[in-house]
Amino acid sequence: QVQLVESGGGLVQAGGSLRLSCAASGSISSINAMGWYRQAPGKQRELVATITSEGSTDYADSVKGRFTISRDNAKNTVSLQMNSLKPEDTSVYYCYTVAHYSDATRYTYWGQGTQVTVAS
Repeated sequence: QVQLVESGGGLVQAGGSLRLSCAASGSISSINAMGWYRQAPGKQRELVATITSEGSTDYADSVKGRFTISRDNAKNTVSLQMNSLKPEDTSVYYCYTVAHYSDATRYTYWGQGTQVTVAS
């Protein structure tokens, strides 16, 4: 089992910045990829950014150049620095991680979500 706790959401004006953080606990040795999804009301959950245990990153086209994902393997945390925020970035942001187990199974764990609201 892996538990994820997010922090850092809030209200910001367009053009502003926020930093989200997510701390993992539990079966840490099984964690591989970590990242962030978001879901706005009435929309499907979409991948925002992901980072592997080796540090390779990938971003949604809509956030490239504005968001930066980082990871501290020693502290079991993943962060998302969000700059130049736009009203369309308003969503609930969910931290996730994919755990790999010795029997070759994988399981995705989710945080509780944190609200990000960007005012125009």
